[in-house]
Amino acid sequence: MEDRTPIAAVQAELLSRIAAIDAVATWSRAGDIAGQVDAIRAIAMRNGMQPAVTIAHMIESVLARGEHGALVRGWLAVLADAVGCERHDAAASDAFAAACSVRLAH
Repeated sequence: MEDRTPIAAVQAELLSRIAAIDAVATWSRAGDIAGQVDAIRAIAMRNGMQPAVTIAHMIESVLARGEHGALVRGWLAVLADAVGCERHDAAASDAFAAACSVRLAH
């Protein structure tokens, strides 16, 4: 039996949710994805995973503008990286936000 720390179990759950969203992101409407991203954000917030909370907020903003498809999939990849991050502080959140801005500006 695998021994997991609580944060590892939360990370696994969030990564599973992100993968499920990513699998349908290409053809899903922004509104359909928004509720799922909000659930991820809420779980991340409860568990002190600030980088994931920051990126989830950014994704929610993108979805509110009606973005979908490949752009959203790129944001989901960054969200998965943020979920897997070992640091949960404001500096890590800022770094992920900056990485998002740079990565998705091209």
